[in-house]
Amino acid sequence: MAFNITVEGRKIMFLDEDKNILNALERKNIDSQFHCRDGFCGTCRCLLKKGTVEYAQFPLAFIGDNEILTCCSTPTSDIELDIHG
Repeated sequence: MAFNITVEGRKIMFLDEDKNILNALERKNIDSQFHCRDGFCGTCRCLLKKGTVEYAQFPLAFIGDNEILTCCSTPTSDIELDIHG
């Protein structure tokens, strides 16, 4: 199922082939920090302003309330992100 991701005032579609939120952001040339791509380092941590996500494997990096790691999460609803927050 395809969900919308709203980030920096832009709405993009999450596609199954994206595999994770970070890939969807990269596909649309939205600059987002990352390093490990496996949920270990936390560099891609961002604020989830609306919606829900899931992890295939729970990340090892610390995530606070309302934060997600884009490298290893997928949306389970339409979401809104603050990638610089």
